[in-house]
Amino acid sequence: MADEIEIDIDDLERRMDGAMASLKHEFSSLRTGRASATMVDPVMVDAYGSMTPVNQLGTVNVPEPRMVTINVWDKGLVNKVEKALRESGLGINPQTNGTIIMLPIPELNEERRRELTKVAAQYAESARVAIRNVRRDGMDQVKKAKGSGMSEDDVKFWETEVQELTNRQIALVDKALEAKQAEIMQV
Repeated sequence: MADEIEIDIDDLERRMDGAMASLKHEFSSLRTGRASATMVDPVMVDAYGSMTPVNQLGTVNVPEPRMVTINVWDKGLVNKVEKALRESGLGINPQTNGTIIMLPIPELNEERRRELTKVAAQYAESARVAIRNVRRDGMDQVKKAKGSGMSEDDVKFWETEVQELTNRQIALVDKALEAKQAEIMQV
């Protein structure tokens, strides 16, 4: 019976990879002075009786390196989308031309760049916490297996495996944060 006890390291890795994917998505929404269609992903609009993402209300394009356009499909929602963009905290002043909302991306000043690096660091810390929570779940599985008769050698092996997986994932988060902060500070 004790030989059949095993820890599902693949599940732990998949869950840690999910935290990393979430971090990359959050990083993509951070403005770095260049236009990106993903920067409007977090913006929600009160449309049709529920909060709806902007990208589900119109076509988001990047026609120029410093311009994002949103072609809103429903004329009645143009003002709501514009208001949501203005109040989103992106620091962009939308300009409306019929059903097309243009978002000119201004140059980032030094102070705003530093603020964005702090936001990126907060996102990275959230990812590290999520990874550590998965690690804790893995260590709990090892403890349960130990209680079910797993040998001391196997317990040490699995604890080491879970810790090494955690260390690799945290290193990936740190590397991604470093790259994002360098991208933000690039003038």
